[in-house]
Amino acid sequence: MRDSWDDRIHRADELSAVSGPAQALLVFYAYLLRMQKDLYDSFRHRRPTGDLAGDLTPEMQFAPQLLQMTMHRGPAAMREGAEAIQGGNRSFEEIVRPFWHDPSDLDFFGKALAQPYLQRLVDNRVRVLHRDHLRGERRCAVCGGAPQLSILEDHAEALESGGRQLQCANCLNRWTFRRVVCVACGEEDEHKLGYYRSEELPHLRLDSCETCRRYIKSIDLGRLGLAVPLIDEVAGVSLDAWAVERGYRKIELNLVGM
Repeated sequence: MRDSWDDRIHRADELSAVSGPAQALLVFYAYLLRMQKDLYDSFRHRRPTGDLAGDLTPEMQFAPQLLQMTMHRGPAAMREGAEAIQGGNRSFEEIVRPFWHDPSDLDFFGKALAQPYLQRLVDNRVRVLHRDHLRGERRCAVCGGAPQLSILEDHAEALESGGRQLQCANCLNRWTFRRVVCVACGEEDEHKLGYYRSEELPHLRLDSCETCRRYIKSIDLGRLGLAVPLIDEVAGVSLDAWAVERGYRKIELNLVGM
């Protein structure tokens, strides 16, 4: 079962209370998650259609609050982006529309605003419109988003071809995917696929590929069932640093830019 917004907020609060390289990012992420939950909840009594322009509500116009929060609490690069957007006085639709049609993991504001709306579409089983051009073999079948992370289920070690799910970076949907294959390029030669764990975070694993030099992080629920994948992935910034130093590039940056 997928975690709830409250699960994510609780886990971010819990991990941000511990000193470490990801502490400031997790504090910021906890504030962001609360704002995203409010946006998600704005559709509690209203069924969306899947058409972004037609589904706009007054509650969705919380872009100013996101900008203010980012300018006060976000990383330096995000603060600069928030100031530039605020100066242009852009609406929710103006911020989200470019991301909707051409998603980028560098578009923090478009992604932050689109995620809860997209998840509401998934949870309500509403087809996501105008994104068919994004769908592909190794992308989310629901919205066409790239995979944010990999989840190893508690029985994954006993399986050769199953036991792994991918979580979409856009709508947060999960889907089953083969375990011994590169998520980015489809490489299946196990000699070209590498795995790295950190002693400090034994339930996190970095999966790399020598063919395309891309990587993704896996959260092993068999090692820590209390982990919340989206949050624990952010907590593993030391794995990102390890990968970047060795010339690997992440398949999809997380919402806080790591």
